[in-house]
Amino acid sequence: MLKKILFLLAVLIPNFTFADDCLDYKLTPKITIKSPVWTKSVVQPLQKMDVLHGDVIATLIDEFEITADITSIEDGFCVALKNVDATIGYSDFLVQIDISHKPDSCSYNAILQHEDEHIRAYLSVIEDNQSLFKKSIENASDSIVPVFIKNEKDIESAIDKLNNKLQNHPDIILLKQQIRADEEIRNKRVDINDTGETLQKCFR
Repeated sequence: MLKKILFLLAVLIPNFTFADDCLDYKLTPKITIKSPVWTKSVVQPLQKMDVLHGDVIATLIDEFEITADITSIEDGFCVALKNVDATIGYSDFLVQIDISHKPDSCSYNAILQHEDEHIRAYLSVIEDNQSLFKKSIENASDSIVPVFIKNEKDIESAIDKLNNKLQNHPDIILLKQQIRADEEIRNKRVDINDTGETLQKCFR
């Protein structure tokens, strides 16, 4: 048993040494954050909608593209996180209006106006949280240590590992949860503040 333990230590200690050597190549990653260009589509489902008049479906994009710095050392390579290019925002808004409202009618336009308020609420989530995005991504990126690999063929898998660590970091997970929570709060506020008077006028 003692011989097995000593053998394991002899195997593991050099690997720890290599990993520690890579700490010297840790960088402070440069962070770039952008929002996607969004589009809006308005449709009327052929079947009666479950909601009263209409709704909007927002497609959220949260993508992280990383650039790594590769340093050759005596027994392999150190792969360090160098740049993070994040895309966070909405790429598409699908507005659905119940088929009972004829296109370009008073009620149709009133519903469309209301759904546009929801779109503005979604967009405000991204606009108002830019500093939070930057802080969260900076904290997550700065915590990721370089990865040691022995073979050049493993570089791509090491970069994937860094990216997975970034996207599964608690700060990034909390950031995504914060976005969803903020969406709900702001959209509820839109509904609360809408008295329905604009739509009611269409039926008088």
